[in-house]
Amino acid sequence: MIYKRSSALFAEAEKVIPGGVNSPVRAFKGVGGTPIFVKEAKGAYLYDEDDNRLIDYINSWGPMILGHAFEPVVNAVIEKARKGTSFGMPTEIETEIAELAVAMVPNIDKIRFVNSGTEACMSAVRLARGFTGKDKIIKFAGCYHGHSDSFLIQAGSGASTFGVPNSPGVTQGTAKDTLLARYNDAEHVAALIEANKDEIACIIIEPVAGNMGCVPPKEGFLQTLRDLCTSNDILLIFDEVMTGFRLAKGGAQARFGIAADIVCFGKVIGGGLPVGAFAARNEIMNHLAPLGPVYQAGTLSGNPLAMAAGLAMLTSLNNDDEVFNRLEEKTKYLHTGIAKVLTENNVTHTINRVGSMISVHFDAAEVVDFESAAKGNNDTFKAFFHGLLNEGIYIAPSAFETWFITDALTYEDLDVTSKAVDKVSKSL
Repeated sequence: MIYKRSSALFAEAEKVIPGGVNSPVRAFKGVGGTPIFVKEAKGAYLYDEDDNRLIDYINSWGPMILGHAFEPVVNAVIEKARKGTSFGMPTEIETEIAELAVAMVPNIDKIRFVNSGTEACMSAVRLARGFTGKDKIIKFAGCYHGHSDSFLIQAGSGASTFGVPNSPGVTQGTAKDTLLARYNDAEHVAALIEANKDEIACIIIEPVAGNMGCVPPKEGFLQTLRDLCTSNDILLIFDEVMTGFRLAKGGAQARFGIAADIVCFGKVIGGGLPVGAFAARNEIMNHLAPLGPVYQAGTLSGNPLAMAAGLAMLTSLNNDDEVFNRLEEKTKYLHTGIAKVLTENNVTHTINRVGSMISVHFDAAEVVDFESAAKGNNDTFKAFFHGLLNEGIYIAPSAFETWFITDALTYEDLDVTSKAVDKVSKSL
């Protein structure tokens, strides 16, 4: 494919934007080459500035669960924009989407909207510390919870793509309060708790990791975390920025039957606009200002455009009893197709899948944590990425990212993708 226009735009962007991008993984540093500049998108397809059409498997990193330019969302935003874009005052629609979210998700009574998943996770940890009166947190290597200082300790995803998992600018004082555990290793978590008795405010985890590829929790792992938290007066935070309203109407809590204390949302909950949220039971949420002493604020939080998009998206999902079954079946079908051609072409691989999240790892061993995810052959991934791009298939430009399936994908699209993988894998 030809990318003359994208290349020219990137050269211009580099002059005025650091690295030419506003989020590092977009820069293609993990795969080489020049980023693709998108002109528009519809359904399952991206159209770039050189008029190439690409089948999209990142879907704005998750929000476009029903496809790009989903009509109910677009119409809701247009209608709301005509009445004003932001007021810095309460609006009725904030309560409407809050009521719907609380009704869809188990174990939450109240929800606070913010502007990103990073804000949601940062605020959730602050709330956990304020509620418990303790300072330390446990996070897992390879889990990414945004770029707040507390989380940039072996953060996975973009940080790993760039080989700088511990970012300069994060102080030693901040880092000492973040304890690092191995994903899917409950014994390691128990040992950390034992060594830091009565100091840990919360454990924060992606219930299905999506920032070291898709990595599912082992059987019983999440329940063990729940039990450890309960017995040690620690709050369990589920970062459901990726999994919320994607794995089920009630997210990972509903899918796995595990009750978290605080839940963070993003992506799908905003329908494609910048939205995040965190939620919990009344006892915890009432510690937030203006009711309680834990301060959190945001001028554009709950702005009407974002709330309109999110409400339209959640309403569509809530009213469609089969949508999550369709997504699961499509993802399973893609998994089967890709696995078949990779095996036939003798390409060493492992595929992980949960619901509508899936990733291909170029290693024969089971991928269960950051260490095993990092063993994948990155040179093979680079060739795989660019090979698929040349065939009109767009996957995440990093070996440490999950793919996101959208309901707008047809089975013909999935067959085209498997055929492209077949062609590319012959040269891997």
